Formats: sequence, structure tokens, C-alpha cells
Amino acid sequence: MAEQAAEHPIYQGQFGDYTITAGDRQGVVIYRAGLMVAALCFAIGTGLALWQPSSPTVHVAISILFSGFTVALGVSLLTIHIYMAALHRVLQMFWGIGAIAAIAISHFDPEPFALTVYHHPATIWGIGFIFAALAGIFFKEAFCFNRFETKLLTPLVPLLLVGHLFSLLSPDAEQVLLASWAALMLVFAIRKAIQPIPPDIGDKSVFEYLKKRGAGQTASDA
Repeated sequence: MAEQAAEHPIYQGQFGDYTITAGDRQGVVIYRAGLMVAALCFAIGTGLALWQPSSPTVHVAISILFSGFTVALGVSLLTIHIYMAALHRVLQMFWGIGAIAAIAISHFDPEPFALTVYHHPATIWGIGFIFAALAGIFFKEAFCFNRFETKLLTPLVPLLLVGHLFSLLSPDAEQVLLASWAALMLVFAIRKAIQPIPPDIGDKSVFEYLKKRGAGQTASDA
């Protein structure tokens, strides 16, 4: 019994005691792995776009990297721990809308994906939902862990997207913001990788309480 307690320590939550299981830890690892893959894809794609923006090979590579970024972000949104279930669903819905828009743009526009987005800012109305979901993750991480990079990324992401959408920024300003975004997101992913796992799981007693309250409301409505 003592050995079992050592393997699964008991934590005191707001609504009772709880333990962290191997499945809980695996979920956090998957969440962080998704963030790392997304950050690497975004950083490499940004580097290529700033280095050789006119290369057809680079355009193909950016399209592939954006696909990897989108899938990895979707995996993270499946495994992230958020107390507000409604907010969690909204972020997932945003990701879904953006992913569908990206697929439509890439299949129905003859230009390479990156050039389409750059030359036609209105595409932000579609794929921007992916980045809105990403900004939601940054906001959650800034609120929960008070990290400087997520405090910067939370306003930086919509600033760049809205600035490009309405042509409010010069090309040089857009490049600076894009490079800053890529660098800060990479810092964020690396710091998440070395952060202790339990804080990312959160207070499981709160999740259980909200689940029971939701079930009770459903039963009373019926």
C-alpha cells in the first residue's frame, strides 16, 4: 500500500482528494508533444518564408508544414485540460472551421497556399479560426501559469492577423511580428516540455464536480 501511495500520491483539491494516473500523465505528454510539433512546424515555415519567399520549393514545404502545424494543434486541443467545458468545445470548433477553410483554400486556389493567404487577406476570415484557437491556448497558459511568452503571444497573434486582414501593417512590420511569434511559440513549447506534469492536469476534483453538476442539471431538465 505504501508503494502504491508513493507511485500515485494523493492531492488535495477544492472539492476533495484525487490522484494522478498514468493516463492523466500520458494526456499531458501528448498535449505538449502536439505543441512542440506545432511550434517547430511554424518556426521552420516562418524561417523558410522569410529566407526564400519566392522559391516554389519553399511554397510546397510551407504548405506541408502548415498541415503538420494544424494537425498537431488539433491533437493538443483534444488533450488540453480546461475547466470550462464550453470554452474547450469552442476552441475545438474554431480549429475545425479553420481546418476546413484551409483545405478548401488549398484545393480550390491554383496558387500555393502561402501565396494565396498573403495575396488574398480575406482568407484570414477562414483560416484565422485556427489561430484563434491557438490564441485561446496562449490565453489559458498565460492565465494559469503567468508565462511572459504567452502574455506576449496572446495579443500578438490577433494583431498580426487583423493587421494583415485590413492591410494595416507594412511588410517589414509583418515580418517582425511573424518572426517574433515563431520565436516566442518555440520558447513556449520548450518551457512546457520541462514543466512538471501535475500543474498541467489541474485540480481533478474540480473537473469531477463540474461533471456531476452537469449530469445533475441534465437529469433535472429531463
